[in-house]
Amino acid sequence: MNAIPSTTVANLRDLGGTPLPGGRSVRSGLLFRSGQLDRMDAASDPAVAALGLRTVVDFRTRAERDARPDRLPEGGRLLLADVLADQVASGRMPAAARLRRLLADPAVAEQELGGDRGLEMFAGIYRAFVTTESARSSYRAFLNEVADPDAGPLLFHCTAGKDRTGWAATIVLTLLGATPATVEAEYMSVNAAVREAFAPLVEGFTLQGGQPETALSIIGVVPDYLAAALDEVDARYGSMEKYVREGLGITSAALRRIRERLVVED
Repeated sequence: MNAIPSTTVANLRDLGGTPLPGGRSVRSGLLFRSGQLDRMDAASDPAVAALGLRTVVDFRTRAERDARPDRLPEGGRLLLADVLADQVASGRMPAAARLRRLLADPAVAEQELGGDRGLEMFAGIYRAFVTTESARSSYRAFLNEVADPDAGPLLFHCTAGKDRTGWAATIVLTLLGATPATVEAEYMSVNAAVREAFAPLVEGFTLQGGQPETALSIIGVVPDYLAAALDEVDARYGSMEKYVREGLGITSAALRRIRERLVVED
């Protein structure tokens, strides 16, 4: 669970080093998470160049991608995995896909997310990570890439790198055997970086009369969001393993490769 200081990529983290039971840990240098990559520049950013990225998985919607297209390192391969496509197609653009627009309009943000409405909305988004076909298809594609020895080092991201990306990290770490406390710690660890990245927008939001608590509900994460998705997994499948096997259709061979690639004995 190592943050990587980068001048061109926000919220960049290596899942390597995450502790696992039995004196094991996640192998470093293979699996990274971040926010959007519209400013990534390996040529001017030594931290990014050192990663040697071969594959990028983009969980964003088409509108997000069109507004801020990814910049890839030379030779990098891009996999599009639109987690929220089904929700967008149904006429609902989830808050997770329009953070900047909500922060630009305090009146709309307060109407949609003020009070407990933000928690309820994001809990619904997280449950949809488990239930919708576009989410299942996206996380299936992601895990199959993680299982492919030719795909890494691999970076996965959304816009802020906290919700869609946070659920992807949760799936992987749980499959590798990380404890619930470790999984939650990794999920929550992005708050400082996300708040820093969105600080100018939050300042403008509050100057226009928006409530700080509403801004934080938009850009941050809380344990209740993650719990909503985990509860949905338990209710529908009984365990993360069965969710991945039955809900996502990941084979035993792919799961074995993921564990072999990412687990190291200390």
